[in-house]
Amino acid sequence: MNESHHRQMDDLASRLRRGQISRRAFLAQSAALLASGALAGIPGIARAQGGEPKSGGFMRLGLHNASQNDNLDPGTWSTSWTGAGFNGAVYNNLVEILPDGSAEGDLAESWETGAGATVWRFTLRKGITFHDGRSLTAEDVRQSFLHHMKPDSTSGARAIVQQIADIQIEGSDVVVFTLSEGNADFPYLLSDYHLSVFPALEGGGIDTTSGMGTGAFLLDSFEPGIALRLVRNPNYHKNNKPYLDEVEFISVPDATARLNALLTGEVDFIQDVDIRNVPMIEGSADFHVQRVPGLRHFSFDMDTRVAPFDNPDVRLALKYALDRDDVIEKVFLGEGRKGNDNPVSQIQKFWHEMPQRDYSVEKAKEHLAKAGMDSVSVDLHVAENAFAGAIEAAVLYQEHAAAAGISINVVREAADGYWENVWLKKPFAAVDWFGRATVDWLFSTIYTTGAPWNAGWSNARFDELHALARAETDDAKRTAYYAEMQQIVHDDGNILTVAFVDWRNAISNKIGYGEVGGLMPLDNMRICERWWRKD
Repeated sequence: MNESHHRQMDDLASRLRRGQISRRAFLAQSAALLASGALAGIPGIARAQGGEPKSGGFMRLGLHNASQNDNLDPGTWSTSWTGAGFNGAVYNNLVEILPDGSAEGDLAESWETGAGATVWRFTLRKGITFHDGRSLTAEDVRQSFLHHMKPDSTSGARAIVQQIADIQIEGSDVVVFTLSEGNADFPYLLSDYHLSVFPALEGGGIDTTSGMGTGAFLLDSFEPGIALRLVRNPNYHKNNKPYLDEVEFISVPDATARLNALLTGEVDFIQDVDIRNVPMIEGSADFHVQRVPGLRHFSFDMDTRVAPFDNPDVRLALKYALDRDDVIEKVFLGEGRKGNDNPVSQIQKFWHEMPQRDYSVEKAKEHLAKAGMDSVSVDLHVAENAFAGAIEAAVLYQEHAAAAGISINVVREAADGYWENVWLKKPFAAVDWFGRATVDWLFSTIYTTGAPWNAGWSNARFDELHALARAETDDAKRTAYYAEMQQIVHDDGNILTVAFVDWRNAISNKIGYGEVGGLMPLDNMRICERWWRKD
């Protein structure tokens, strides 16, 4: 980097501090310098942290979505804290999703199916043991799935296991799943972070209290809502993994406190770094910002069983009353892709392109009139850990909607307990959706009638198409089915999609990693076993 380039960067930083340019302008002009090669060699700019993995050391993660209600029952897990801390570290699945999005055997060595994809045989790897030395068996797998299949189950994996008509075992190392209908995506579904394999209990059931898994780390200590400490499993079944000796999860709900924890060395990694702090972090010699493309989207979701959200024209009025461009510009400083009231990402197979729904006071008023109203008042429940920028986005939405006669009362909820006390309980609330690797998986988890995370929406035609698409092996027909389903959600659904965003993390340069997956947060929940310490 020459002296002229240094002066350009210093000038940009000085103008930002004096308020002469916006942060978004700073980011854009800094990026232009980077693209031209001007910033090559500046510490903290490089995104990749490769090199050969090194064994030993520790990593501390500062995360925002821990809860005092967190526990070891896999059916209750709903956040990256439990997904990466338990499923991705203490336990394993039959199948895992690699960083490139492909499915690979984890506890399963191989699998096979026949015509119609209704019967699936999974063969377990040899020599895998639980942390107490007991050998993994097919019965452990069977009982782990039956745990989610109980008649009164409220598991987050209920939509997946409802497809299973029968589970049989052959000897100690083969599990046979018979589905009620064919599903070519079935191996992908078994990577769901709820479907960890636990030790079976005598007489049936699984041990959800001891923390005894097959995973890369042993559970050393766990304080719900506060901290989680893991230590290396010396007998892990993957060669050379994990690299770290210790991983600690620390709950830091406040964004400013998370940043301070990173800068002072209390943690090595933070999620959802505030976009306004990106220039400071990227200008540091000690830290860098990591952006991982994924399926993540932020939304305001409605319970259509509750008035006035039970009226489809009110829902449409609310959708037209949000200026997504304004939110992306002011809240995310341009780092986001406009939502179109469709939860399927443009990068997913079977994504259906539709005309963009833009902000329109006229159309919002038109749909209110169709509903027999000239105004309406609703409560929108938010917290900063609902998604990064949720409160600011809600306040902007309040301003946008007022012009259409829509009064939005922004209810600021406590961050702690938001996912237990607000999500799926309040009729209009902010949500951070991870997305799912397949469209069928996404729809069956959130949008089909009775889905475990359905916020209160039902459409008979949508359900009919979902059943048809799942059993269909012809891609052209599946494309048509999924296109109509996305149109139904767009027109009739309960989701108001604010934006699709990348995962944005801030990381100490002492931490190393290879290719990072973005289908789920925290390297597809496998950050603990895949990352290492460089010093």
